[in-house]
Amino acid sequence: MPEDGRLCMSLDFGTTFSGVAYGSSRISNGQTQLILNWPGSFEHFRKIPTCLLYDSGGNLLSWGLEAKNAPPSEGVIRCEWFKLFLEPKALRDESSVDNRLPKLPPGKKAIDLITDFLTCLWEYAKQQIGREIGALILRAEAADVWITVPAAWDAAGCAKMRDAAIAAGLVHATKADDETWRERLRIITEPEAAAVHCVALTDLHHLRPSQNFMICDAGGGTVDLAVYKLIGQLAHLEIAEICARSGANCGSLFLDLRFRELVRTLLVAHPAHLDQASLAYFMHHFAEVEKLAYQGEEDDGKMFQFTCFNVEDQDDPSVGLINGELAIPGNLLRQEVFDPVIDQVLQLIEDQERRVKQRIDALLMVGGFSGSEYLLKRVEQRFGPRMRVVRPADADTATVRGAAQYGLARRPLVQSVIAPKAYLMKVKLPAEPEDWGKRPAYIKKNDAGVDICENRLQYLVQKGAILLKGQRIKTKFCKFSKAPDDRLFTAVLYTSDADRVMRYTDEGETMELCKWQVDLSVLPSFQWAAQHNPGNGFYTEFELGLELDSAEVRGVLMWEGREWGSTVFDFLN
Repeated sequence: MPEDGRLCMSLDFGTTFSGVAYGSSRISNGQTQLILNWPGSFEHFRKIPTCLLYDSGGNLLSWGLEAKNAPPSEGVIRCEWFKLFLEPKALRDESSVDNRLPKLPPGKKAIDLITDFLTCLWEYAKQQIGREIGALILRAEAADVWITVPAAWDAAGCAKMRDAAIAAGLVHATKADDETWRERLRIITEPEAAAVHCVALTDLHHLRPSQNFMICDAGGGTVDLAVYKLIGQLAHLEIAEICARSGANCGSLFLDLRFRELVRTLLVAHPAHLDQASLAYFMHHFAEVEKLAYQGEEDDGKMFQFTCFNVEDQDDPSVGLINGELAIPGNLLRQEVFDPVIDQVLQLIEDQERRVKQRIDALLMVGGFSGSEYLLKRVEQRFGPRMRVVRPADADTATVRGAAQYGLARRPLVQSVIAPKAYLMKVKLPAEPEDWGKRPAYIKKNDAGVDICENRLQYLVQKGAILLKGQRIKTKFCKFSKAPDDRLFTAVLYTSDADRVMRYTDEGETMELCKWQVDLSVLPSFQWAAQHNPGNGFYTEFELGLELDSAEVRGVLMWEGREWGSTVFDFLN
């Protein structure tokens, strides 16, 4: 991509906190900048709460710091953690949504909340950048925009995030003939963005080319893992993914939820402390004061004091309720709140290391949850003897900085990615001897009298395949059209986490991802055949090109080595 001084902006839309970074070759020698001034405070904040406040009618009242700090009020609904509604299981089955998450406002879907928050974040960011660098220097409306998503999200969640970002106005046509405006919006996984930031650090923690490092992006909702190899020379480093990334919902938010359940259990006989305002008061103190500073076993004998919102309730020393404060022993916090979540993180890292089957030289801890002293201590104890464990500078903003740095580089800093799952299609293919032996019931004659085996699977990308950035996987297809108006080719794109290669759809372990539709009438071969064989039917040969980025899926219709149109993905819930 040519260096034109264009503004690049990145949005780290997090489960609990969000941030914005920007940069240009015309600003501060190309160094990325963070927005630090936000509505609702005169202090500087690198990130702000991902929080919205609505009235009972679904009208937005405030966002960010102002929404988070607003006192409880009748008829007012505070919305947090709604990003988790886009994780794969939640998209496909609403009953799988964690029942501890707050309910959505009446008449609102998760995508509506995401659009509302992105709209507020984007509009303010544009104004603030204009104040900081001058409105006439660069146009935010024409900026390249990068949004980060968890590693565990699939293409369906990324597509919904893209829709929300466009609805929020992050990109739009800036002139009448601007046909490529959608391409200015890019989606990148959180560990990939964090890895780019870590590579940009001057010493990269003493790593050398050909060595491997793992990124553990421990955020508010998810913990994402990816492993990369350093390639190239020190002056022009690039990285290549060497193992399929992984992730799980075990971020710092789940410490908050477990703390809330512990308080409810301790104070079950004291309902005066279990109303919404009282629980919010306890949780605010835990999140702001104790969560990251907690030391683990060293604090087992310490009593942690939490001031009660309702101080008029009677004392109950048996549960630690004395003089308007709730005292919780440190060992109880460790056993009921911290250890269950941190054990999940450690197991996630252990599993990822086992899949790599190569030496890992360093483990880089980034994300807001990496600021937990107890988490860092446990990770060092478990993995320190095998690899260097480092928490880099700016660990909490590594993701948003790295996404902006990727955009500013104007070249693929990540050379290759590993397909985290297989991508395949349900197709009808000419019957082979193996099909007659294994699935004769699937074989039928088509309109041309040819024996066709239905319910076959055709692999476009196998799990674990190494894909170069921008690489297009091309697969040949053939469609029989009864008449010229039979021009649409529709197939279903599946994914599979299975390591084995399957031949038929009934072998299981596949999940529908989206419908894939192309219009073949744009092809000269289709047009010629439709004109010369309109009544007898005809075949059209073509290729579909599939591009898998770190997060998104794109496709094009190809014929004779040329692109003839884009595919339309209809993602399935």
